[in-house]
Amino acid sequence: MEIEFILNDEKVSYTGNPSLRLLDVLREHYKLTSVKCGCKEGECGACAVLLDGKLVNSCCVAIGAVRGSRVTTVEGYKKTERYKVVEEAFGEFSAVQCGFCTPGMIMATEALLSVNPHPTAEEVRVALSGNLCRCTGYNALVKAIMRAAEKGEGLW
Repeated sequence: MEIEFILNDEKVSYTGNPSLRLLDVLREHYKLTSVKCGCKEGECGACAVLLDGKLVNSCCVAIGAVRGSRVTTVEGYKKTERYKVVEEAFGEFSAVQCGFCTPGMIMATEALLSVNPHPTAEEVRVALSGNLCRCTGYNALVKAIMRAAEKGEGLW
């Protein structure tokens, strides 16, 4: 079965089992390693991607379900000005440590700021609620996202 979709702004075609997890296809077939397998049940957010602009856990999406859709991973998002602002803010507040959860946190940040470019700290916490981090605690992440929103004025 051929499954065509847009991956990081490039039209791609996947031929294989449509019931495989998007997570596995992204990592194994497309070699996109920002997408991490943390829990296999949609609880940790390490595999988060944007699917047609919405944040989803790729471990809970079958590759067949993305036919005709747009999938964005950190590898694609890195090419944007928005990413540069988020990266700088995360660095400024040391919002990353081991890095395992970082790609999912970055995608959650983009998902939030794309619909709410001026979030409150509480709104940031809610937006991150689907992402687990064992290293940083969330205060630095909240501060970083608030800074990204401030410095990225007009980008979102």
